[in-house]
Order: sequence, then C-alpha cells, then structure tokens
Amino acid sequence: MKLIFIRHGDPIYETDSLTEQGIREAKLLAPRIPTLGGDEFYVSPLGRAQETAKYALEGTGIVPKTLWWLEEFSTVVYRPDKPETGGIAWDWRPEDWTGIDDLYNVDRWYKLPVFEQAGIEEKHRAVIECFDAFLEQHGYVREGRMYKAVAPTNDTLVFFCHFGLQALLTAHLFSISPMILWQGYIAAPTAVTTIVTEERTEGNAAFRCISFGDTSHLYVAGEKPGWSGRFCECFANENERHD
Repeated sequence: MKLIFIRHGDPIYETDSLTEQGIREAKLLAPRIPTLGGDEFYVSPLGRAQETAKYALEGTGIVPKTLWWLEEFSTVVYRPDKPETGGIAWDWRPEDWTGIDDLYNVDRWYKLPVFEQAGIEEKHRAVIECFDAFLEQHGYVREGRMYKAVAPTNDTLVFFCHFGLQALLTAHLFSISPMILWQGYIAAPTAVTTIVTEERTEGNAAFRCISFGDTSHLYVAGEKPGWSGRFCECFANENERHD
C-alpha cells in the first residue's frame, strides 16, 4: 500500500485560503495527479486543503472524501517564546526544545507540562486512533510498533492535508516522537510525500518513506517552492523569514 501526503498550497492562515502563489502551486500539481496512481483520495476539512484539492483535481472527476482527522494539528500551547499569547504545538525554536530529552521519546513527548496543559495527549490519541482505524479498514492492523497485513493491498491512498498533521501521522508509522519530524523536516506548499508498506515476511508490514516533501512539479515549471514553515538559512538574510 502507498500513502501519499500532499501539503496544501501557500496559505493565508487568517482566512484559511490560498494566496495567488498557492493557487498557482495547486494548479501546477494537477499534471502530476495522474502519475500518482491514486485509488482513493481524501482531504482535510480546512479551506486551504480543500482549495488545493479543487485546483489539483480539476477536470479529473475525482471527488475526495473529507476526513475530520486530517485537519491541521494546531492546538495552542504556551511555549517559552510565546508564554502569553501561545503558539502552535509544533513550531518551536531549537534552543527551547533540543535540551529536553523527553521530547525525543515517543512515549514521553506529550508529557511536557505545556503539552499536558493544552490537552495534547488526548488530541494526539484521537487523531492516531482514527488513523489506525482507517488503516485497519484497508487491511493493516497495528500490533506493537508494526502492522499485521491481514489483507495486504497495492492500493494508493492520497491525502490533501497539512505539514504538522502529516508529520504527526508519519511519526506514528515510524514509532518516533513527532518533534523530530516537526523540527527537522519540512514539506513546502504542495509538496508530495510517499510512504509505502514493506512486507519482508508474510503478514508483517512496516512503513518506509521513499520520498519526503517532493516539489519537482514546481521546479519543472520554474516556480520556487514557498517558505511557509521554513526559516532563514542565515540570520543575516533579511529577505528570509525569521519568526
């Protein structure tokens, strides 16, 4: 089975919609859709993902199914850099989290006091339980840190969603803390990530990422990937995002 996660286009978070650049990105994604070999298509209920799917799937006749648990994992936490106003759970400054060993631990990361205060464990459990139930419906049952391939399939499932949510689900598949993916990886707007099952012994499935954050559909069209989710390479770079 293949799981393909597509991040929404360049966003306007205040209106939950796409910028002009985001619309271009979604339209440039359209020629790539037939090459994905998607058998089923799903989309987040949020506007920026819905718009991306609309432009990318235009003319295909494909109507993706909306799943509530594909919405962004945007629970507000009162991080050290935002003790008064709060900020999203997964956008930390490196100096504020890399010294906390528990944040690298798959069974402990959500126990951080600011996460407990925000109810992150409960929200995380609700999303993961829905994800595992979805995988079970498609023939893969979670058992420990792997999956039993009770009805293995070569189907390709495509999800239009969000970086934070995508990283959370991917971390669950790999049994690692999502902080590692949230902080160490980025999927630019309309980036395509492909994760496949591997069944090296019959009935025992693990997941492997064969590409993360691929934006080749933008490069071939001469469109530079957006910066949403990224920060300046050097602090002195005034034309790049700092915070």
